[in-house]
Amino acid sequence: MTALTDRTDDRWDDGFIARSRPRPVEAGEEDAADAGDEGDEALVRAVSGAGSDGGKSSAPPLSPEAQALRQRLDALRQLVGLSRTRLDGKTLAEAGRVLDEAAARRGLSPQHTVVAIAGATGSGKSTLFNSLAGVQISETGLRRPTTAAPIACSWSDGAAGLLDRLEIPGRLRRRPRETSEAEALRGMVLVDLPDLDSALGAHREHVDRVLALVDAVVWVVDPEKYADAVLHERYLRPLAGHAEVTFVVLNQVDRLPGEAADLVLDDLRRLLDDDGIALGEHGEPGATVLGLSALTGDGVGELRELLGQFTQEKGAATRRISADVDRAAVRLRPLYVADGHAGPEIGEAARAEFEDRLAEAVGACAAGLAAERAWRRNAGKACGTPWLRLWRWYENRRAPRTLAGLAALAAIGGRGQTVAQAPVEEEVTARQRVEQAVRAVADEAVAGLPEPWAQAVRETAVRGADRLPEALDEIAVTLGPAAAAPNAKPPRPAWWPVAVLAQAAMTLLQIFGGLWLVGQIVGVLEPQLMPPVLCMVAGIVGGPLVEWACSIAARGPARRYGQDAERRLRQAAAGCGRARVLEPVAAELLRYREVREQYAAVAAGGSRLSTTRQ
Repeated sequence: MTALTDRTDDRWDDGFIARSRPRPVEAGEEDAADAGDEGDEALVRAVSGAGSDGGKSSAPPLSPEAQALRQRLDALRQLVGLSRTRLDGKTLAEAGRVLDEAAARRGLSPQHTVVAIAGATGSGKSTLFNSLAGVQISETGLRRPTTAAPIACSWSDGAAGLLDRLEIPGRLRRRPRETSEAEALRGMVLVDLPDLDSALGAHREHVDRVLALVDAVVWVVDPEKYADAVLHERYLRPLAGHAEVTFVVLNQVDRLPGEAADLVLDDLRRLLDDDGIALGEHGEPGATVLGLSALTGDGVGELRELLGQFTQEKGAATRRISADVDRAAVRLRPLYVADGHAGPEIGEAARAEFEDRLAEAVGACAAGLAAERAWRRNAGKACGTPWLRLWRWYENRRAPRTLAGLAALAAIGGRGQTVAQAPVEEEVTARQRVEQAVRAVADEAVAGLPEPWAQAVRETAVRGADRLPEALDEIAVTLGPAAAAPNAKPPRPAWWPVAVLAQAAMTLLQIFGGLWLVGQIVGVLEPQLMPPVLCMVAGIVGGPLVEWACSIAARGPARRYGQDAERRLRQAAAGCGRARVLEPVAAELLRYREVREQYAAVAAGGSRLSTTRQ
């Protein structure tokens, strides 16, 4: 179609945007040169929902629907930010695209509604486009395809930014005929798309690109291809959540005799219902379905009236973005919601079991028993009879000459390789116990988590347990021998000096009785056999009795001393496990709870979404 020469009056100029009267500067054009320096302002405009005036004029107050959408977009932005290091970029690509497109659309004119006319080959969409514009703009004819690139028709000024976003060049931007009917469509930008089933890949790319950016879509079908699989499976079914910004028009009803048009419309509604598209019937929100004939004009007026009312509401962009957010939330749902308990956390039972396993790995119980034995051994040394202590000293001195001592010397001399294997096996066993403890607490923590976050929790636990066995070894070396060393001197109770004095008294009685008896034998003292014998017997019997009484009295303090040693080692091992494993895992679970709360805010308002367990 060729352009006519510009006219000097205000009459129609064959559809081109070229008038002799001065055209007001479109919003956003005066700041185009400074776009690179105003990236931050563009982001502010995108968040605030300002128009295309560069953010210099105060934005109109937001409707409740727009305020809810802003909250959902903010939640989606935080959700993507919190999940970026946990999920791969491809998984979050759809959510990122929704955020980018929402920011771009909200930064442009909110006074305009961009509506695309899409359809298959021969459906008559270009004819309907011309009929709504009131002038021949898009080529029609028998040759296919007749529309090679998107063509736009704007009913008012100020839509340059929107058309630039759609990548529609100036030569393909038109204006409608100025009539009383056109006034009702002021603010609408109508885009005629190429055939969605075109044999040329470039045409289909145009369709897919523009459909992702417009505010609403008018799907034009004809009686022959209204059930086309390409239309339903590739477009209508995936966009089922965009029903409120969808119009489905059955064109060419003039070719259907009698009640055939109503039958075809009923079947079309059935197919749309199978696609999951809610139909806006009986005042309910949903897609609008009607029949018309673009060639004869039958029903075009009704569509023009519906589009005019739809445009004047100025809520199409908000509804489209909200539907995009719903769609992104549906795809993200498996990543944030699973059939698990409401608040994933490490239970007290799992924590206690983890600490018990670490205590077992570090040998806390054995260290406590060793400390108890050391306390009792020290009590025996202090309260035992001198003759028994002298005998023990003699046994220790002659130990290398006994069979056990010779065996120990032989082991030291080179035949003790098998004996040296015990610490290695014990170390391996302790490492396995630590790994098992970490694995058990990780399995408890990830119960009910979606797989990506469960994997993140497991990786956190594995990283924390990387040097945990070595740290436990240091604790065992630092605290274990100090509590269980034979030469260690545990604190003594208050009754020990009395016991030592009593044992010394019994020894002195034995010595005194013995000296008394010897003195009588040599004739120094007067012979009296009974008193020295009684003194010696009292000392001999009293010494073991004092030692036995001390051993009985030492049981309680020894047990408490061993329990204290075990508790110190257990607490040290538990503290190391908490710092390296439990706290990082708890932090990861806290992050998951945060992102799930953000996801709940994103999904809020979605008619088909719920973050509660079924």
